[in-house]
Amino acid sequence: MQVFELSFVAAVLLAATPVLYAALAGALSAQVGVFNIALEGQMLWGAFAAVAGSYITGSAWAGLLIAILTTALFSVILAVGSAAWKADPIIIAIGTNLLALGLTGFLMRVLFDVSGSFAPRGLQGLDKMSFLRDVPVIGDIFAGQTPLVPLAFVFVAAAGIWLKATSNGLRLRGVGEHPEASATLGVNVVAYKTWVTIVGGALCGMAGAQLSLGNVTVFTENMTAGRGWIAVAAVMLVAGRPLWLPVACLGFGAAEAFGFRLQGLGAPQQLTDAAPYAITLLVLVATRIPWTGSRAARRRTAEPANAVLEDK
Repeated sequence: MQVFELSFVAAVLLAATPVLYAALAGALSAQVGVFNIALEGQMLWGAFAAVAGSYITGSAWAGLLIAILTTALFSVILAVGSAAWKADPIIIAIGTNLLALGLTGFLMRVLFDVSGSFAPRGLQGLDKMSFLRDVPVIGDIFAGQTPLVPLAFVFVAAAGIWLKATSNGLRLRGVGEHPEASATLGVNVVAYKTWVTIVGGALCGMAGAQLSLGNVTVFTENMTAGRGWIAVAAVMLVAGRPLWLPVACLGFGAAEAFGFRLQGLGAPQQLTDAAPYAITLLVLVATRIPWTGSRAARRRTAEPANAVLEDK
């Protein structure tokens, strides 16, 4: 039973890691006032760049580096458009998502003369942490994972501490909360928004690389399958606070891992594929219900008091 439990924990971490990287990118963008819904397209581009880079160079780590750099470059569209040119980030992000979907499919046909999926011989995946195999408990969870899995949680913790405990982090939050006031204090608002969005693109490149070279070793058209939108939902769920992101993303990972378990028990694939997204929607709705109810309760409580005051 313990092996089953530890293997399930490992599956949850594996499923949650790409979403966590993308959600961190979205949370950082939210801190500077950019609502980034381009996470889906940026993850997809990162997944393609990682596989293409790994195949061409023969090194998965070179593929990871290529994914980080090219996805950061890909995010310049949103960064410059929303920060420097004051365009609507929602419109730009929608265009970016569509561009990534079409461009990755087109490049598969042009560069590799294939369609649907790309998994050639010699494609290198990211190394697993097999040196942990003999460590009790930890080995069962992490030995089959890539280093990007624990690194995601380190990044989240570092980002949360940096935002709360450093002057640059406080300036970054100030840019999002009141850009005009930040500008009067000499803070370059455009630079902060631009560079944070580009850093978010690099994080999405890591998310895509983990998905295509860590979780599996293949690129499939539209393989992100809505994970970027789940990351957007996670950012909304935690109100952009990075330190709470692992909770939301691990919930999605648990739903996806549980769906795979149900498939093993004979449940329809369509049902198990839809389960993580349905659960995410239910959680988003549920988090709004207590707030709405408490507001209504406060209103009902206040009405008699107001009536008494009016009588006096």
